[in-house]
Amino acid sequence: MTSSRCIMHVDMDAFYAAVEQVDNPRLKGMPVIVGASRRGVVTAASYEARPFGVRSAMPVFKARKLCPHGVFLPVRMERYREVSRQVMAILSKYSPLVEVVSVDEATLDLTGTQALHGSPMKVAVQIKGEILARTGCTCSVGIAPNKLLAKIASDWEKPDGMTVIREEEVASFLANLPVSKMPGIGRNTQRLLKELGVAMVGDVLRFPEIFWIDRLGANGVRLYEKAQGTDRSPVIPERKPKSCSSENTFPENLLHLEELDRWILRHAEKISGDLRRRCCRGGTVSVKVKFADFRVMTKSCTLHEPTDCSQVIYDTANTLLRSIGLRQPVRLIGVGVSNLTYGMLQGRLFDRGGLCRLENLDRAMDAIREKFGKRGIVRGRLFSP
Repeated sequence: MTSSRCIMHVDMDAFYAAVEQVDNPRLKGMPVIVGASRRGVVTAASYEARPFGVRSAMPVFKARKLCPHGVFLPVRMERYREVSRQVMAILSKYSPLVEVVSVDEATLDLTGTQALHGSPMKVAVQIKGEILARTGCTCSVGIAPNKLLAKIASDWEKPDGMTVIREEEVASFLANLPVSKMPGIGRNTQRLLKELGVAMVGDVLRFPEIFWIDRLGANGVRLYEKAQGTDRSPVIPERKPKSCSSENTFPENLLHLEELDRWILRHAEKISGDLRRRCCRGGTVSVKVKFADFRVMTKSCTLHEPTDCSQVIYDTANTLLRSIGLRQPVRLIGVGVSNLTYGMLQGRLFDRGGLCRLENLDRAMDAIREKFGKRGIVRGRLFSP
């Protein structure tokens, strides 16, 4: 590639479903749908399930109607993260600049690495081979002069594809690219484009930039830049999360506070464990409630000091839940912690409210679970034989 930048986007193919098929070879060739909760949404669908119309983010009940013979499996996030770490370790061998976009995709800056690793196409072949050998999963790779184009390219020949967009090919490639394939174009923009007869990205350039600014403001500037294939954003190797959350949709609506309290505690324990593993604490706790009529309410509270203590998160979330009020059954409940602070915090002169004791208890439970597994120790309120 002749550009001063060489960016690669790696996107795992139907990742969650692919991991399930690797872990259980009997599922190979079968329509696998991850997201078994009857009232939840599809998290991933294997390529065998997609001809039936099953897609991610689709309600599970609809997926079951479209593909009644499909294999519906629960989400195993810890397992997917484990495989993801293996993938990211492979990518980090080829560039010091690896931006983890999500558990199943990442962007690499390969600029200036040819003398060490060879051409970008050679690197792509090696990466695809190593990922397949290490995890049993395939990935699709896009190579282009910037992050935007590399992401588009990675989606061009799925699954197990590789697409290269060279600098001199950008204009012709985008001229014939459907606007639906352009990342980051929202529904309102799509509606406007349809009204204007803009079907291909190249059609955007029929209108001057000021035309789009008048209708979309700052988004109009970005749309016009995308249509030209412009993206100056750098590859950021370590993007620390700004929040940590956990939520679930119930098989049946719940109304009793006692049952919801137990779910709040489960979420608080999961979040606090995640915070400690990341060596961070959160300053704001929030609660999300979706009622039977699909109305969603959220409330948050800023703490006196950041915390990673499960009891503090639980107590705060519990208070927020009660302040929302339960006028009808609850379909979903979630807890979140934001305003994260990373690194070591200054020690306390006084153990206010026995907080040090609670934090020490959390860490003792972490150590037991590390040695004996998640069920090695369970709070009495959450215990089920």
